[in-house]
Formats: sequence, structure tokens, C-alpha cells
Amino acid sequence: MIKLVYKPVSLLVSVLGGILAGAIFKRVWKLAAREDDAPKATDAQRGWREILLAAAIQGAIFALVKAVIDRGAAAGTRRLTGVWPGDEGEPSGERA
Repeated sequence: MIKLVYKPVSLLVSVLGGILAGAIFKRVWKLAAREDDAPKATDAQRGWREILLAAAIQGAIFALVKAVIDRGAAAGTRRLTGVWPGDEGEPSGERA
């Protein structure tokens, strides 16, 4: 039962996390490069170094935000139900 409720909530939280990660990346890029928009991979005016640097920063931010959100959602589920979402319904310990 927990999995049935957790999956759609997790999906919604992931979408919101993607939006948050995009906003964070935009601010980081604006501060780092002093430009409003990050380069697109197909932008002929930008060099490889700049394209790959932007992609690496964006990937790191998305991975970090995803990990924080996924872990937070799982910890919140455990607090509410006493069950860690991936443990097949077994009660969990106190690790966070």
C-alpha cells in the first residue's frame, strides 16, 4: 500500500525538483559566467569547453537536488508510516 501512494507523490516531487534544479542552475550560471542564459549544445557561437562546463555544472546540480529530494521524500514517508519506501514494508531503524 505504501508503494502505491509513494510512487505518484515521488513523481510529483521529482518534477518539482527538476524545476527547482533548473532555477538553481540558471542562477549559478548567471553568477559564474555573468550571462543570463547557459549555452545550448547546438550553439555555433560557443566553444566545446563552455558547452561541456555548463553541462557538467547542470548535471551536478540536478543530481544533488534529486538526491536531496528523493532522500527527503523517503525519510518523510518513514516518519509518517514507519516504513522506508524501498524496504518492502519492513519497519526501519533510525538511520536518516
